[in-house]
Amino acid sequence: MAAPDRDAVMAALATVNDPEIKRPITELNMVDTVDLDEAGQVRLTVLLTVAGCPLKDTITRDVNAALREVADVSDVDLTLGVMSAEQRAGLQEVLRDGHAQREIGFAQPDSLTKVYAIASGKGGVGKSSVTVNLALAMAAQGLKVGVVDADIYGHSVPAMLGVADARPTQVEDLIMPVPTASGVSVISIGMLKPRRDQVVAWRGPMLDRALVQMLADVYWGDLDVLLLDLPPGTGDIAISLGQHLPNAEVVVVTTPQEAAAEVAERAGTMASMMHQRVVGVVENMSWLPCPHCAAEGVEHRLEIFGAGGGDRVATTLGGRFGYDVPLLGRVPLDPHLREGGDDGKPIVDSDPTAPAAQVLTGIARTLTSKGRGLAGMQLGLSPTSKI
Repeated sequence: MAAPDRDAVMAALATVNDPEIKRPITELNMVDTVDLDEAGQVRLTVLLTVAGCPLKDTITRDVNAALREVADVSDVDLTLGVMSAEQRAGLQEVLRDGHAQREIGFAQPDSLTKVYAIASGKGGVGKSSVTVNLALAMAAQGLKVGVVDADIYGHSVPAMLGVADARPTQVEDLIMPVPTASGVSVISIGMLKPRRDQVVAWRGPMLDRALVQMLADVYWGDLDVLLLDLPPGTGDIAISLGQHLPNAEVVVVTTPQEAAAEVAERAGTMASMMHQRVVGVVENMSWLPCPHCAAEGVEHRLEIFGAGGGDRVATTLGGRFGYDVPLLGRVPLDPHLREGGDDGKPIVDSDPTAPAAQVLTGIARTLTSKGRGLAGMQLGLSPTSKI
C-alpha cells in the first residue's frame, strides 16, 4: 500500500477551521508535525491555542473526518498539543493582520461589515430578544454574524443564546468570541466576569473601556453583520458608540403604548446627535392573538399595550431627521418568544413558523438587503480653506 500524498493531506487539513477563530488550522500554524507511512497511517500534532480548549473535541472530529477522505489514508493518529507563548504571539500577529492594537476594524473606511445598534428608550421592551432573534435569522441566511452584548449592567444575551456559562478563549491580548450552535459569535461583559452573579458597578470611563475592549480586543474575523445590544436610554454607552462607531446604523425598539414611544424617540434622537443613521423602528409586543377566536378560525388581535406607538416613533423621527424612518415590523406577543429566551433557544430557530418568528425574520431580511445610505450620517468632510 502506498503512503498518502502529502499535498493531498495538507489540502484536507486546510479545509478544517478552528471553531473559534473560523480560519483554517493550516493558515493559523496550528499543524505542528505530519508524518506519513507506507501503511497509510497519518500521525500528526495539532497545537491548541490554550490548554483545555473548550472546542478540542470539535477539532479532533473535523481533522479525523477530513483526513479519512484522502486516498490511501487507513488510520489517523492525532495528538493535541498546546502553543508556546512565542507561537501564541505569532498567532496574534496573524490575526491582527498588521493592524495596530486597540484599533476598531468595524470603524475603518474599508470595512464591509454592516453594523446595527439595537436601541430603546426604556427597559422592558424586549430589545435583547429582538437582537438575538435578528442575529439568528441573519445567520440562517448564510451570513457571518456577531453580537456584542453592550448592555453592560443588564447583559442577558449569552443566556438567550444558550451560552450563559461559556468563557472566551484568550490568545495573548486577543479574545475569541464565543461561538454558538447557530453559528452566531457573541461577546458579553458577563463572559469576562470572574463569576456570573458578580455585579457590574462602573461609571463612564470604565464603560467606555469595556465597549472598546469588546470591539477592538476581540477577534471577530470577517463578519457580514455585527449587532450591538445597547443598554436602554441615552447614557454613556450610546455616546461612546457614536464616538467609536459613527458608521453604525440604529434600530429603535419600542412597544405600542405612548409612554414607551415617547422615550424611544429620545433614543433615536440621540443616535442622530451622534451622526448615526436610524434605519427603522421595531414595535415589539404589538398585539396578542386571541386564543379563543383562533380556536374558531377567526383572527382577533388583542392590543394589550395599546396601538400606534411604533408608527408614531417612525413618523416623528422621520420628520425630525428629514429622511424616511420606516416601521420595520410589528412583533406580536408570543409565549414561545419569552420561553425561547429563557431556554436559550430563540423563537426564529425553535419555532420558525410562529407569527413572531416570521415577523422577525422579515425584519432581518429587510436590514440585510438594504444598502448603506448617507442620509443622517457624518461624512467626515472638512473645508481646506476659508473664503
